[in-house]
Amino acid sequence: MSPTLVAALAIGAVLVIAVGNAPLTVTRRTALLLIVAGLLALPTDAQVALLAAVAVVAAFVVDAVLARRPPVVRRTVPGVLARGVPASLTVDASAPTAGRLRVRQPQVPDIAVDPPEADGGLDARVTARRRGRHVLPVVAARVDGPLRLASWYREGRAPAELLVYPDVPAARRLALAVRRGRFGDEGRRTRGPLGLGTDFESIREYLPDDDVRRVNWPASQRAGRPMTNQYRVEQDRDVVCVVDCGRLMAAPVGDATRLDVALDAVTAVALVADEVGDRVGVVAFDSTIRRELRPRRAGGDRVVRAIFDLEPTDVDADYEHAFRRIGSKRALVVVLTDLLEEAAAQPLVDAVPVLARRHAVVVAGATDPDLTALVSNEPAAPADVYAAAVALDVLSARREVAARLRHAGADVLEAPPRSLPAACVSAYLRAKARARL
Repeated sequence: MSPTLVAALAIGAVLVIAVGNAPLTVTRRTALLLIVAGLLALPTDAQVALLAAVAVVAAFVVDAVLARRPPVVRRTVPGVLARGVPASLTVDASAPTAGRLRVRQPQVPDIAVDPPEADGGLDARVTARRRGRHVLPVVAARVDGPLRLASWYREGRAPAELLVYPDVPAARRLALAVRRGRFGDEGRRTRGPLGLGTDFESIREYLPDDDVRRVNWPASQRAGRPMTNQYRVEQDRDVVCVVDCGRLMAAPVGDATRLDVALDAVTAVALVADEVGDRVGVVAFDSTIRRELRPRRAGGDRVVRAIFDLEPTDVDADYEHAFRRIGSKRALVVVLTDLLEEAAAQPLVDAVPVLARRHAVVVAGATDPDLTALVSNEPAAPADVYAAAVALDVLSARREVAARLRHAGADVLEAPPRSLPAACVSAYLRAKARARL
C-alpha cells in the first residue's frame, strides 16, 4: 500500500472519529478546505494534495483542542408564567476561547421562544400558549474554535420547570381598577372609588372619580378644599366559583379553550374578592370533584394555584354532585360552563333550582366568536347561507337554555372570551351592591 493511500485513509479515519464522537463536529469551512485539497490533486502532484489535506486535519485538531473547554452558560427565566403573556428569557454565556459562541433555546409545542437562538447570548421573549406544568429543555451551546474549523456542542445542566397560570396580570388589573374606583361597564363612568357601601366609615379628600353626591359640604367648608364621605363595603361574604371541566369545556374559542376562558374569569373574581374583603373558594368538577377549596379570607392566590393546571376531560359534567359540595351558608355561586343546547344543558337546568333557593347563582359562559361572525357577516357564497342558518339554530338553542335558567332563579351571563372575566367581576359587584350575598 502506497504512503499516499495510507495517509488518505488516516485522514478519513480522523474525520470519521471527529464527526462520530459528538459533541465535536466538523464545520463547513473544514469540509470546504478538504475539497479544495482534493482538487489540487488534479493539476498538481498527489503529494501536494496530501500535504494540504494533512495541514487541514492538523489545523482542525488544533482548533478542536483550543475550543475544548466548555462555556459558562447561565439561563434566567421566571418559574411562573401567565398564559398568553410574554416574559423575559435571558441566556448569559461566555466562551473560553476567542472562537464564536452560539446559544439556542430548544422549544416545546406549548412554549414559544422568540428569538430561539443568537450569538454570544440570548435576550428573548417566552410565551406560554397553554396552562399547566411544562419543562423547558436545557440550553444548547455551540463553540467554534478560533479558526472556525471545529465545533463543540454543549448542553446546560438541567431543564427548567415552568408553571403556566391563567391570565393573572389581567385579573390584577381588574382588581386594581376596583380598588381605585375605575372599574365599570364599558362606556359607563364609575361612581367613585371602592367604598360606596351603606355604612359610613370616614371623611377623606375628594378625588376626581368620586361621585359628587358623596361630597361632605360642611367638612369641605371647614377644610377649605373638597371633602367626601367614605363608606364601608360589606365584607366577609362567601363567593364560590364552580368550574365545569367536562367535555364541553374542551371546545376552542379563538386561541384558547372554553376552560381556559373560564379559569381566567375565576382568577379575576378570586382576586377581586380578596380586594373587597370577601371569602372565596372553588369547586372544579366533571363527573367527579377534581379540586375543592372552601371559601376563606385572602384565598385568591390559593384558588389560582389550585386550578391553574386543570384540563378538560371527555366525560359529562355532574352538576348536581358539584352543587351538593357547596355549603349551606348563603353565597354567590358563579358557575362557569357552556350553554350549548337544551339536551346537553338539561342536567344544569334541573340542578339550578335547588341551588338558587339558598344562594345567589350566576351562570356564566363565553360566546363563540365564529357563530357571531356567521350571523353578522354578509354571505359570500351559498354555503355561507347554510352555515348562518345552522349558527342561528345554535344561538336560538342557547337563548332557550338561558331563559330556562333565569326562570329557575339564576342570572345568566354570556360575553366574548376576552370580556368574560370583567363581566363576571361586574356581576359579582352588582350582587354586592344589591345585598344579594
